[in-house]
Amino acid sequence: MSILIKDGEIVTGSSRYVADIYCEGETITRIDKNIEPPAGCEVIDATGKFVFPGFIDPHTHIYLPFMGTFAKETYDTGTKAALIGGTTTIFDMCVPGRDMDPAEGFALWQEQARGKAACDYTFHMGVTKFDATSDSQLREIVAAGVQSFKIFLAYKGAFGIDDSELFQTLTLARELGVVTTAHCENETLVVEMQKRLLAAGVTGPEGHHASRPPRVEAEGVHHLMTFAELTGAPVYIVHLSCREALEEALRARQRGVQVWVETLIQYLLIDKTYAELPDFEGAKYVMSPPLRDKSNQEVLWNGLRQGLINTVGTDHAPFDFEKQKPMGRDNFTLIPNGIPALEDRINLLYTYGVKTGKIDLTTLVNIASTNAAKIFGLYPRKGTIQPGSDADLVIYDPEHRSKLSARSQSMNVDYSGFEGWPIEGRPSVVTVRGEIAVRDGKFVGTEGRGQFLKRPTTAA
Repeated sequence: MSILIKDGEIVTGSSRYVADIYCEGETITRIDKNIEPPAGCEVIDATGKFVFPGFIDPHTHIYLPFMGTFAKETYDTGTKAALIGGTTTIFDMCVPGRDMDPAEGFALWQEQARGKAACDYTFHMGVTKFDATSDSQLREIVAAGVQSFKIFLAYKGAFGIDDSELFQTLTLARELGVVTTAHCENETLVVEMQKRLLAAGVTGPEGHHASRPPRVEAEGVHHLMTFAELTGAPVYIVHLSCREALEEALRARQRGVQVWVETLIQYLLIDKTYAELPDFEGAKYVMSPPLRDKSNQEVLWNGLRQGLINTVGTDHAPFDFEKQKPMGRDNFTLIPNGIPALEDRINLLYTYGVKTGKIDLTTLVNIASTNAAKIFGLYPRKGTIQPGSDADLVIYDPEHRSKLSARSQSMNVDYSGFEGWPIEGRPSVVTVRGEIAVRDGKFVGTEGRGQFLKRPTTAA
């Protein structure tokens, strides 16, 4: 089957122009003006619309055992929601607990995704311990096509690693040419401040930010930067939320540390007052690091505009408000962390970033697709529009108008973190490797067609 996309404005991370795109099989084979469709070709009129490369979410939690429960998505529901929102590739976090070996965790996450994912996927391999078996197992996982690790400098006693494990992980990553992604908060400070707040009678969601203020995140970034500098390992800071943390990363970058920075759509648009809403409503907005003071939002937008911040993800970790968030009703440290956003990221970036003049269209493509593909070994197969690239394309209708709502979303969770927010624009057609997967907000593709993406390391 072949597809011809006619007269759309093609937008990549470096250019904008009007042309036709011809896709045959799973790849883009020709870009030109006035391409004549061969017999049997499906023609899509993209006049007045943008054509973007398929978007990439570098940070999701589709399958996640966490804080005594499980995230609500499956690879079936989560990847369909991603596609409806224009995301054609996800990087899911494979994070086995400390009681599970890396090989066992990798096999478990593969089994959860295989034959269920509708979009393409890959993993950041969680290193939640480093013992006698870790080195050899991690080498095998990298050889199987995983080019990135994930570490936590938080969640003491669960996912968190100590400094010896951190040093060993980064040393191995440097040897193998692997990028280490890191959750940066000082776990000891978090635990001690949680104890202090609970002892003072602070039990509601409003205590979450107080237990993890910006300096706690900045100290975690500083800590990682020290280890990265001394080991020479390339690192990627996930979900950076505030000015103080960004300053630590930029200081290290000036010293020569190879560090990339990710922020989240949540931090760009909502602030800590949401987590302070009364009657436990604030629990919907508990995530780590926490939502910050609104003054940080302009810092993050500026960082994206200037190329100081490289990517925008979602850290999509959906937990129901009615049945799961109340696990922490009397103790904010037990509220399952996460604000769902996988389906909404691109529409929010376009509406509140591009339309407001905070970023331009090429920046949108870079921060939501191209940069992640380049950092994590997928470019130019993913992240751009050129002959030979996968035919992952988003035909985007800038004239669409609607409002976000839990009632209409496809994400498998009972609330929306952006309930009632107007959006201007949405994907009208989404293709994955040459097959139409979404039309007008509805999934119409093949269930389970998503592929595991093997990625080369820089040592390959």
